[in-house]
Amino acid sequence: MDRFKTVGYLMKDVSRRYAARFERHAQELSLTLMQCKVLLYLSKNEGASQVRLCELTEIEPMMMVRILDRMEADKLLERRPDPADRRARQLYLTRKAAPLLDEIDRLSELTRNEIFAGISKAEREAFLKVLEQAHANASALETASPALTTQPTAAASGRRSRSAHR
Repeated sequence: MDRFKTVGYLMKDVSRRYAARFERHAQELSLTLMQCKVLLYLSKNEGASQVRLCELTEIEPMMMVRILDRMEADKLLERRPDPADRRARQLYLTRKAAPLLDEIDRLSELTRNEIFAGISKAEREAFLKVLEQAHANASALETASPALTTQPTAAASGRRSRSAHR
């Protein structure tokens, strides 16, 4: 069997397990994976609107409202009026969130070390190089053609060329 045929399954499964492992660790902080994601993105984009934060994190708006409501109740962030649009609110982290960012970073490193246990630094570097190139390829395909394009199979091409001769 061609082992490469399982690459999609393996990438998805490792990603799922990686996220689940991180989330188990995040429970130490009484946070979910999505809350950690929001905290990290907001730390780099303070003043962002809820809509912008949804775009950055790829979290659906209804789910984002719940996440932000809980984080605001926990005093991890605050919503401030947007001076340019009185209907909008800008999001800012509170001082209480700062130590959590360091803890999220620590838990991320712990999770990476667990997942990559037994894999040498050279193998990790090679893996990252391949993964970065695969990511660049996937991004370029998305940019070049947003619609899914498929190449015709040999059988389908043959049917088309035979029917054209009829």
